[in-house]
Amino acid sequence: MNFSIIRYILSSVLAFEGIFLLLPCAVGAIYGEREAFAYLFVAALSICFGFLGRVKKPKSKEIYSKGGLVTVSFSWILLSLVGAVPFVLTGEIPRYEDALFEVISGLTTTGASILNDVEAISRCTAFWRCFTHWIGGMGVLVLILAILPLSGSYNMHLMRAESPGPSVGKLVPKVRQTAMILYAIYGVITVVEIVALMIAGLPLFDAATLTFATVGTGGFGLLNSSIASYSLAIQIIFTIFMLLSSINFSVYYLILVRKAGEAFRFEEMRWFLAIVFGSALLITFNIKDGFDSLFMAFHTALFQVATVISTTGFATVDFNLWPEFSKSVLLFLMFVGACAGSTGGGFKVSRLMLLARSIKNEIICVAHPRTVKKVHMNGRMMSETVLKTVHVYLGAYVMILIVSVILISIDGFDLETNFSAVMATLNNIGPGFGKVGPTGNFSGFSVFSKVVLMFDMLAGRLELFPILVLFHPGIWQIKYGWRSDREVSEQEA
Repeated sequence: MNFSIIRYILSSVLAFEGIFLLLPCAVGAIYGEREAFAYLFVAALSICFGFLGRVKKPKSKEIYSKGGLVTVSFSWILLSLVGAVPFVLTGEIPRYEDALFEVISGLTTTGASILNDVEAISRCTAFWRCFTHWIGGMGVLVLILAILPLSGSYNMHLMRAESPGPSVGKLVPKVRQTAMILYAIYGVITVVEIVALMIAGLPLFDAATLTFATVGTGGFGLLNSSIASYSLAIQIIFTIFMLLSSINFSVYYLILVRKAGEAFRFEEMRWFLAIVFGSALLITFNIKDGFDSLFMAFHTALFQVATVISTTGFATVDFNLWPEFSKSVLLFLMFVGACAGSTGGGFKVSRLMLLARSIKNEIICVAHPRTVKKVHMNGRMMSETVLKTVHVYLGAYVMILIVSVILISIDGFDLETNFSAVMATLNNIGPGFGKVGPTGNFSGFSVFSKVVLMFDMLAGRLELFPILVLFHPGIWQIKYGWRSDREVSEQEA
């Protein structure tokens, strides 16, 4: 591996995090909060060490798939380790392991919290919690590719390793331009939601912080009641933007370049919308007896469907109290997740499509052995490599899920709590069922279980393999006669 370029990129990540940390400093200064000094201290150190690490330029800028995976994993670990420090220095989350859990939850856009009273924290800390969602939503390395005038062979490997979904392509020929387009769309959606929330009556601070949590599909809030205390109009705005943030950003690009017809032919988006509104209708008729009108039942059902499938994690009701059928629908949506190429987590709708069509074709081939069936998506035939990747991903997902549930069961919580806690963290959702439901949190878990859940959050956000590859001994071995990264990458291509 090219360790010099990895060091250079990690230093850039550290410097960028220092710049990001200046924002809660500014918030603290505006509101006269002493906690701002903690953020300023960490920001200054991060910027200094980040720029020092960039002084010596790497001789070679070549990096291939293995190095890209390692770089992305280390970048997120570094972001988390540094981003947790201000929580401890302010005294608002005194234990470092809890602070680390909170910031990993923020950066991975999970929204699982260990705080019992979010209304007691300072505004600068509340801002940083929500802003970590926005940083992690699109990915910090994608932002670096968009801003810094970098060149080299590593751009696409980094983008593929960090971006959510089974595959990442280029919207335009150059990777940097693709990253710039993605962040431009991300920024426009962010600004539009802030304006919409302010028109609906929220002050600027609330509108901005909650927008970061919505567009990043994270779910941290400013109130202990999450979103339940806000007006119907504000809840509708959240519903709309949670769904918008769950759609592949390539769709918005196609609309911008006047290819709306091609955009609306995206099969994944049609499947996604069908699942959303189909699930909302099923839940509506299951819970309608508990509401004064069918409209309010549908609004409540649609909000919870949107918050779960987008993996945002906001709540307007305690769905722990819903009938088992509705909870089962939500559990299914936890698994499905959002679209590939969005800020949402989960298994992804595109993978579900390919898996369903693979099963259908296999059934046909079993019934008619001489039949040859191929899986298609968006009018294109999917290669066996793509289908194998989906199947392997599902296998790895199930294994991590089972092992994690077994490991955290040592704390003695019920199966519903343990299973949904792992589902909520591995799929980057936030709330689950039982003790980790909308009115609960993750503070009751032991340090060991929190470490397991932190691993699940990182693995889920990075699509499993960038994190799993760190545990493969061969990734760190350098022996004479082994194939180089370049040879492996060229063979894979």
